[in-house]
Amino acid sequence: MKQLEANEVPLHKIFSSDYDFRIPDYQRPYAWEPEQAGQLFADLVEALENDQEEQYFLGSIVLVKPPNTARCDVIDGQQRLTTLTILLAVLRDLAAEEQVAAKLDEMLREAGNPLLGLESKPRLRLRPRDAEFFRRYVQERNGSEELVALRPETLDTESQRCIRANLKAFRDELVNWSDVDRQRLGGLVASRTYLVVVQTSDVDSAHRIFSVMNDRGLDLSPADIFKSKVIGALPEGVSDEYAVKWEDTEQSLGRDEFAGLFVHLRMLFAKERGKRVLLKEFPEYVLDRYLPEHAKEFVDEVLLPYAEAYESLRDRSYSAPENAERINAWFGRLAQLDNSDWIPPALWALRWHAANPEWLDAFFRKLERLATSMFIRRVYTSPRADRYAELLRELDAGHGLDADSFELKPTEKRDTLACLDGELYLSKKVRKYVLLRLDETLAGADAGATYDGKVVTVEHVLPQNPKEGSAWRSAFTEEQREYWTHRIANLVLLNRRKNSQAQNYEFGEKKGRYFFAAKSGATIFVLTNQLLGVDEWTPALLEQRQRELVGVLAEEWGLD
Repeated sequence: MKQLEANEVPLHKIFSSDYDFRIPDYQRPYAWEPEQAGQLFADLVEALENDQEEQYFLGSIVLVKPPNTARCDVIDGQQRLTTLTILLAVLRDLAAEEQVAAKLDEMLREAGNPLLGLESKPRLRLRPRDAEFFRRYVQERNGSEELVALRPETLDTESQRCIRANLKAFRDELVNWSDVDRQRLGGLVASRTYLVVVQTSDVDSAHRIFSVMNDRGLDLSPADIFKSKVIGALPEGVSDEYAVKWEDTEQSLGRDEFAGLFVHLRMLFAKERGKRVLLKEFPEYVLDRYLPEHAKEFVDEVLLPYAEAYESLRDRSYSAPENAERINAWFGRLAQLDNSDWIPPALWALRWHAANPEWLDAFFRKLERLATSMFIRRVYTSPRADRYAELLRELDAGHGLDADSFELKPTEKRDTLACLDGELYLSKKVRKYVLLRLDETLAGADAGATYDGKVVTVEHVLPQNPKEGSAWRSAFTEEQREYWTHRIANLVLLNRRKNSQAQNYEFGEKKGRYFFAAKSGATIFVLTNQLLGVDEWTPALLEQRQRELVGVLAEEWGLD
């Protein structure tokens, strides 16, 4: 009979000889970036500042673990286990006391015990391609210092680049802490931080468990439960009418996005980031204001108008006698960001100022500037949500377009400019948005840079790895190539897929056969068409181009 176990386990037991974690070959690589790792870190810091006796739960992991053995395959939980290992490694390598460093090292590596037949080995073994890298630079003592010194482009895999980026982010933060505070954090992680470990001896059973835990299917969502509370508070004869209103709205938005609307409504009313599950916070912050006497008002004055605003935002279907295209263009730009935290302020604006397109145009210009700056700087979830919460408080207080939270601090402007002026290509999530936004600004177009239905790629002019004997190697020194390759001046856009064979062409051939292969001799991108009048690609040209292009974005986003 297959046994299923689920237990709350503190991390000092997770990272012990009780478990020998292996990431199976078929699992995807480690993929968390500093945003996700930073959120985990922020949650731990928040727990550290709260009740000293409170337990902190990090969620669950699913394992295949045969009886009477430590070895186990991780079916779900790789990202958390790997990120926690990185954090423990940084704490160990920064520890001032040898005893503390040794105890943290024990959580990362099995020291071995010949009397018990235990070999020396890492507690967590990644997929084969990254396992040795992870062992050397994370799990071995002082490897973190070596890893930070490596350049991201020299690493073999995207997983390794994520590992380095997260380790560097942790180290940059913790190096400024006192040793006492670092030791307190280590104590929290080891003794008061728990995972729910779900384990079975059979891989098929483990995958079924994982599917059940992650597949929402047609189970009740929080929105269904809120519906029962609202409709149940209405008298007979009215409840049927409002049930139809509710269901029509859900059908119009779609089940998943309708459920997501309640998360945004919670933010609109609470004006602070969520700290508990929606089932607890939404009644507290929203429904308790309306139920039981004012259930109709909740539907008519909250649910329906905000759902209409959300649909307009999603479908870019705002309409007005003038400026509607400009407003919908802002929706298109914002939709390209990798988070939805900007949506509650956007809904607020549409709910209360839908009849004033000129005001909305100014509002969404400010919102896009703020959202884009945080996106470019890779501000993670907690501080990003806190910024939007403060903005909502100011909007509700009547500050409107003069809300202080819209304004970027001098350090925020400087950091945004530094990212734009740096190796933009290496910021995978940011580069395409920035270049499309730049191209749109150069074109002077009002339409958002959405390019629906087209495959848009970011391409290097100076190749990343020119062939030996190439003219690129004589036109640029190795130091110049290292400096310029990934900067905005050397990047262009194409509306088709990469051609790996063409990427190392000499400049003339690359321009003629790759960038401008179309019959018209031009592309749809202003940024790329600028190459038409260029005969040579040189360091001096790149320096001028860098200054001009970054200057265009600095003016567009008010970063000067």
